[in-house]
Amino acid sequence: MSEQSPGQKRFEMVLGGKLGKGVLQIMDSPVAGWDPFTKSYYVVRFLRKEQMSLLWIYDIQPNLDWNWARLNGASIDAGDTFFRRESATGRDLGVLAASLHKKTHHSLRVLDALCGCGIRSLRYLIEADADFVWANDANENHGNVILSNLSQVSRGFGENRRWVVTHCDANAVMADSFVHKEYFDFIDVDSFGSDSSFLRPAFNALRFGGLLYLTSTDGYTSGGHRPQHCLAAYGAYLRPMPYSNELGLRMLIAGAVREASVLGYHVAPLFSYYSYHGPVFRVLLQVKRGKLPNNSHYSFIGYCNKCGNSQAISWDRLGQIRCPCNLNVPGSLLVSGPLYTGPLHSATYLAEMLNLAEQWGWTGNGTGKDLKKLLKQLIDESDPKLPFGFIKLDELASRAKIDSPPLLTMMSALHKNDPRLDLTKIYWKSLVITSIFVAITWWMLQEGYVTSRSHIASNAIKTNCPMAECIRIARELRQC
Repeated sequence: MSEQSPGQKRFEMVLGGKLGKGVLQIMDSPVAGWDPFTKSYYVVRFLRKEQMSLLWIYDIQPNLDWNWARLNGASIDAGDTFFRRESATGRDLGVLAASLHKKTHHSLRVLDALCGCGIRSLRYLIEADADFVWANDANENHGNVILSNLSQVSRGFGENRRWVVTHCDANAVMADSFVHKEYFDFIDVDSFGSDSSFLRPAFNALRFGGLLYLTSTDGYTSGGHRPQHCLAAYGAYLRPMPYSNELGLRMLIAGAVREASVLGYHVAPLFSYYSYHGPVFRVLLQVKRGKLPNNSHYSFIGYCNKCGNSQAISWDRLGQIRCPCNLNVPGSLLVSGPLYTGPLHSATYLAEMLNLAEQWGWTGNGTGKDLKKLLKQLIDESDPKLPFGFIKLDELASRAKIDSPPLLTMMSALHKNDPRLDLTKIYWKSLVITSIFVAITWWMLQEGYVTSRSHIASNAIKTNCPMAECIRIARELRQC
């Protein structure tokens, strides 16, 4: 056996030299495992086994999504391309959405406009069973890597061609498809920064009822630090607000709403996903024919630094903006927009995604638990009664001038009333972490408000309860 590389030795140490220890899933020949040193998954192949216990490794393939453990050993070579292992969840969501479209419409033509190393394209081919995938990346130096990865699927010929690779400007590819009326069912644009130039070409190249998967990685702009840049890219002027990462999603949707309206279309968000690494904002939109009769969800957002209240501001109220607290402190009321202010997700669609993920066995172990938790959180956020934004519990405690409610008091209150446990679906083992959220949530439910966690901020709640009422509830809770 040849000398092992440092990566091989490291992985053998992780597995402890024992077959099965640290192993996530065993297939015909490869084994998928997790390397905590690089925080990534690997596919390992056996050279030989002695007494069914010692593990000998001869090939390690890095830069794999967790889901590639399900692909019967399909491998990915990232080469010198930009590749984020942490973006696997966003790719999971895209594959689930594409597969649902194929099951519903019995056809799936995909454009991976900025394909990088081709990992998304390969997953759409294998997992979503796409009929055809156009993998495009403007960098010709990535060509060999992309071809090597996609060659694991037979290319096909003529009308049976499964995939093609090009190195063109993404907008040129979409314009060419529009001219030749070769429309796509699913377009994935995994772009950097706040590039929005592709929006109109993407709408033109997409079939009606098709899906557009958008990306932004410009957290600095969504944080309100470059309002002029945001205005140029998405037609919205953003100011710093406590829930800026949610505004990043709404900013992206708003830009799409504006462009679609120009073309006589409208869009419906199916899910919106924020990930802190990058950060990355990803939104899946369904494009439909015809303009909406009114743009009630395309308006402005106001936030008062003094009282913490947020409000939606319609276009006809722009000259009458004031905060309900009536303090009128100069500079206290911040206004951003126009932004999309409607629901970020479709609960029905997310339920279908969760059901499919469970059918595929994606929610049984490892990262799958995180995917299931995420989808359930997005479903909770989909309540149409929930407004935009969220309230961080730290901010709430600061405004109420109180400490966190005593843990024993919370546990006693929960224990005395079993329905509270049913409403919040909290187990005793997690009460230490979630007791504050559980208590405030239960009180808000009793007051007739709706509430949920936010997938964007772990210590925040989404609710239609005004800040003043939240403060009152928190103070009463503290006195229990």
